Amino acid sequence: MDSAGYTTLTRMAGLKRELQAIANNIANLSTTGFRKEGLLFSEHINALGQGEDSLSMANANVRLTNDAQGPLTLTGGTYDLAIEGDGFFLIQMPDGQAMTRNGAFTTNQQGELTTHDGYHLLDNGGAPIFIPPDAKTVSVASDGTLSADGQPLSQIGLYMPEDPTTLTRNDGVRFYTDGVIVPQEDAVILQGYVENSNVNAITEVARMIEVQHAYTLSQKFVEQEDERIKSVISTLGR
Repeated sequence: MDSAGYTTLTRMAGLKRELQAIANNIANLSTTGFRKEGLLFSEHINALGQGEDSLSMANANVRLTNDAQGPLTLTGGTYDLAIEGDGFFLIQMPDGQAMTRNGAFTTNQQGELTTHDGYHLLDNGGAPIFIPPDAKTVSVASDGTLSADGQPLSQIGLYMPEDPTTLTRNDGVRFYTDGVIVPQEDAVILQGYVENSNVNAITEVARMIEVQHAYTLSQKFVEQEDERIKSVISTLGR
């Protein structure tokens, strides 16, 4: 295969990965706290030598997370919490701590505040949050202070990675970092709300059609190049 064919194949590989990212975004339109994901394309140029054309290859292995605020929905749930501004809730996972924007929480049998799949929500000191079983009213202030029957119990922590580029996504709405996380004090917590996915369905479908069209054109080009090469070989053979 000639250079044009290889260049086109790398473009098709990148477009395929972008289609997968778009499909995942669309699949998570209704996922609480989900943040849209995209790809970063890069170009690698190989200079073949003096007086020769260079060879350009595309690559799309870097995934980018869109950190735009998702729309907020009023639920009225006592343990439904939404973040207005930057920051993440901190939860304790079996393999360490993770950050999330999914603020739909509940309590377990021990009265601890957890995600719906059982992982502890942590306070601003990194400890689990306990709700007394006899508490009649539970309120959360905008700064994360959690009170039961008017008595402060704990303060829900909000965190940000010191270097946002170190964030890696896992399980759709959970993020990990190998770097340092720091308290986030500028954001506001809203009780009785959840943050919806920040994916715009119309934009994603339009982008999917655009990428599919670009992939089809590249595929046709490869097929035409293949026919051209076959024709040249056949002519030379005669």
